[in-house]
Amino acid sequence: MTTATESFRRARDFLLEHRENYTTAYERFEWPRPEYFNWALDWFDVIADGNDRTALHIVEEDGSETRLTFAELAERSDRIANWLRGRGVGAEDRILVMLGNQAELWETALAAMKLRAVVIPATPLLGPADLRDRVERGRVRHVLVRAEDTAKFDEVPGDYTRIAVGGAAPETTGTGWQRYENGYDAPAGFTPDGPTRADDPLMLYFTSGTTARPKLVEHTHTSYPVGHLATLYWIGLQPGDVHLNISSPGWAKHAWSNLFAPWNAEATVFIHNYTRFDPARLMAEMDRAGVTTFCAPPTVWRMLIQADLTQLRTPPREAVAAGEPLNPEVIEQVRRAWGVTVRDGFGQTETAVQIANSPGQELKTGSMGRPSPGYRVELLDPVSGAPGAAEGEIALDLSARPVGVMTGYHGDADRTAEAMAGGYYRTGDIGARDEDGYLTYVGRADDVFKASDYKISPFELESALLEHEAVAEAAVVPAPDDLRLAVPKAYVVLAEGWEPGPGTAKILFEHSREVLAPYKRVRRLEFAPLPKTVSGKIRRIELREATAAGSADEYREEDFR
Repeated sequence: MTTATESFRRARDFLLEHRENYTTAYERFEWPRPEYFNWALDWFDVIADGNDRTALHIVEEDGSETRLTFAELAERSDRIANWLRGRGVGAEDRILVMLGNQAELWETALAAMKLRAVVIPATPLLGPADLRDRVERGRVRHVLVRAEDTAKFDEVPGDYTRIAVGGAAPETTGTGWQRYENGYDAPAGFTPDGPTRADDPLMLYFTSGTTARPKLVEHTHTSYPVGHLATLYWIGLQPGDVHLNISSPGWAKHAWSNLFAPWNAEATVFIHNYTRFDPARLMAEMDRAGVTTFCAPPTVWRMLIQADLTQLRTPPREAVAAGEPLNPEVIEQVRRAWGVTVRDGFGQTETAVQIANSPGQELKTGSMGRPSPGYRVELLDPVSGAPGAAEGEIALDLSARPVGVMTGYHGDADRTAEAMAGGYYRTGDIGARDEDGYLTYVGRADDVFKASDYKISPFELESALLEHEAVAEAAVVPAPDDLRLAVPKAYVVLAEGWEPGPGTAKILFEHSREVLAPYKRVRRLEFAPLPKTVSGKIRRIELREATAAGSADEYREEDFR
């Protein structure tokens, strides 16, 4: 066992020991900062040696299953690494990986780490235009994709190795596609070409692009593998757990909770694949697999509470939500049905989890919790930029740099300098801190707006709307107003059984008047689907543009008096 492995295990075990003692964990935790570290070799292969416990369990929609032990995955990734090396994949080569939730995704992630290649994760939902951008800006040298997606690359120029997974993409000079499955015939023993520096690049993530062109976030062999010790702590993972995280491959949260955090804890990663979300089927599979820890984005939680949650006979011990803040009404409904409190966490593609409600902490309704162990969180005054504000931009103190922070925005020195100006990593999100140190999410800096000189948090208004049974999803943006400059407008997706129209609009305006202060009330409303990025985040910029343009389908509060 290497020194790096020992220091990583000590840090991991410290967090496990103090999993319900936040004060001790926060005050005494120290990041391991090895000079050399390769998570696949120095951690995964170590815990996989002779280990026949299930590391990965995938259940398909048709009921078929894949189960792989830690030892099997270590051997498979060795074979794939040797085969990829034979295909020309080397240290710091960029490899775009576009796979679904399939075993090959995890095998490739481990194999690429062992080779010191740089992975660019991509969702299979991407089309040729997005892929051209990724191949060009990411300087991709190899692509590894599902066979059914190979045709997309007919429109993506470049001199890159083409590898197809799970199909009959022919190995001919005419197509240039090679079959991934041939890699299983490669030798099992893997010998690395050289040591891996801890600050060597590991991943390049294209962000979801809710307001602008996707940024290219660079992570190292420590910033995500070691940084997600904080994510392990937030979720409350323990050795032997069965962890279900609903997240699409290609996005950072998939690496957070379907790769690093569970295997840091020596837990099983459980996946249920489906084409259409079915709450009853999901809960049946959770029961059958014995899921003990569960993470899902707010969209999934909002769909779950539309179903009968009591169908789940054995609720998970831990339940968390991430991606966007979870509304209090959703948390309360889950608590009533399962006796489990869904705990929010806050992080970004650029970091691991920065702020969270971890196990054992007293929870405050609507709060994201307190800073994660290893993070010093400041709120920067919106005018002066000084730390210590009661409400301001959420920022990380870099004087004792947390391990779980990106290197920067690859190829964009100006944007990196702006994000890390003055010794702080600036998230672009606004938060408020109470007297006990708990942080509450206010909104993206670009989303918070003023109405009649009062500051409006869209999240607060959306949460209020979701308290009504008619509302499945909501998004609030500013609408131009001659008197108040701007007023809150809500775009609403209705729950099953409710129909759009003036009757429902009147009910929701009345609800808004009952639960919100006069200056916060929703003044305009439209029933419409919410535009989202491929990662599921609401594209508020499109809603703001649509609102500015005006709509004949809009209802106004004054029309119902």
